[in-house]
Amino acid sequence: MSNSSKLERLWSPWRMEYVGSDKKSEQEEEYDFLEGAEEDCFLCQYSAASGDCGKMVVRRTDEILVCLNRHPYNNGHLLVAPRHHLARLDEIPHRTLVEMTGAIVEYTNKLEKLIKAQGFNVGLNLGAAAGAGVPGHLHWHIVPRWQGDINFTTTIAGTRVIPQSLEALWEILVATSTGSDF
Repeated sequence: MSNSSKLERLWSPWRMEYVGSDKKSEQEEEYDFLEGAEEDCFLCQYSAASGDCGKMVVRRTDEILVCLNRHPYNNGHLLVAPRHHLARLDEIPHRTLVEMTGAIVEYTNKLEKLIKAQGFNVGLNLGAAAGAGVPGHLHWHIVPRWQGDINFTTTIAGTRVIPQSLEALWEILVATSTGSDF
């Protein structure tokens, strides 16, 4: 038996749209960067874009950004961030902090109803030493959880199984947005 016959495959036919087309030129966004933005920071790009950034942005207000995590730990994994590129908690204006807290409350409630989440991990990795992947732009993670959502696949195969596409999640979140300013 050759090594290739032992290789496990996870089929993902939805990726053909990305692989088989010139999506980059179709999805070019116009950016109007905020003062202090880092042009290579995806959160600054999402904050400054005129569109939905390929259906990743769920909400953008004057103060905050709510977006899908492109590399989710679980279905429904969202990021809540200030629109400005801020690295420290003491740099966040009070009104922004209040709006971010309101968004965390709103989206945990929304995910509980829409995808039947049974609990949440909500957290912030503050600084590179704490595991922040984007240490210069603070953001909170909202990770929906279900009883028994950790299974053998992650342990044995080092693979996460996410049961819903990011686009499908984006569509239900945007469809139910109230447009409120918290």
